[in-house]
Amino acid sequence: MLDDVTDAGAHQGVRVSVVIPVLDDATALRRCLERLAAQRVPPHEVIVVDNGCTDDSAAVARAAGARVVAEPTRGIPAAAARGYDEATGEVIARCDADSVVPEDWVERISDAFAADPLLEGLTGPGRFHDVSPRWTTVASVSYALGTFVAARAAIANVPLWGSNMALRRSSWMRVAALVERADPAVHDDLDLTMRLGPRARLRFDASLTVGAEGRIFRSPSAARDRIRIAMRTFRRNWAVGGSPGRRWVLRVGGPDLIGSRRRVRP
Repeated sequence: MLDDVTDAGAHQGVRVSVVIPVLDDATALRRCLERLAAQRVPPHEVIVVDNGCTDDSAAVARAAGARVVAEPTRGIPAAAARGYDEATGEVIARCDADSVVPEDWVERISDAFAADPLLEGLTGPGRFHDVSPRWTTVASVSYALGTFVAARAAIANVPLWGSNMALRRSSWMRVAALVERADPAVHDDLDLTMRLGPRARLRFDASLTVGAEGRIFRSPSAARDRIRIAMRTFRRNWAVGGSPGRRWVLRVGGPDLIGSRRRVRP
């Protein structure tokens, strides 16, 4: 049960709120909440965002002691953002209902942000537990390359992955009014990363691994849809924050040419 997940006793890390956006994922959510209840360092709070569930996901969350918040606007961007808005911990951790987190997940996140006051975001890879065992490693590595290597080249920073990420609450507040909330055909985690900007201090921890469902590998159309949505997210943010090249210039300390042009515009 998660009824009294407030403080971690003698643990000296920062408080971590866990946000889980949910749409009809009761079975997976029950397992996820069980894993969160078994954390060595309990989360400050667990917030389940009900994005219009027609199953008993909300009841499962309440029974586990999580706080349930309703978000009527359909789509992960709206649901995730609503959860971040509601969080009260110094750090907001995000996972999905199908994420299988290790027992030290919250502890490691808390310690990482406590050790580095300038750290704004932390993320790690996933291992797909529902893929055929002979393909599990191949699928997991392939996905990591696409997410953390190819996407990094496009955004000039470490891309946060929504199934396994954490964000300092002050950093969320900095971009909360800028992120996309209404368009469900946008990758909320990529959009958030790009809004944080190329100079945000984001870190990838290869050992911070969670289990996840390999939905992208279930059909060619699922993979095409994810790529299409990623490109849509990239293009929307390139139009606002500049091309990949311009973002890399900013990352290495170059001038904000876009901002300069805007300041001198009559």
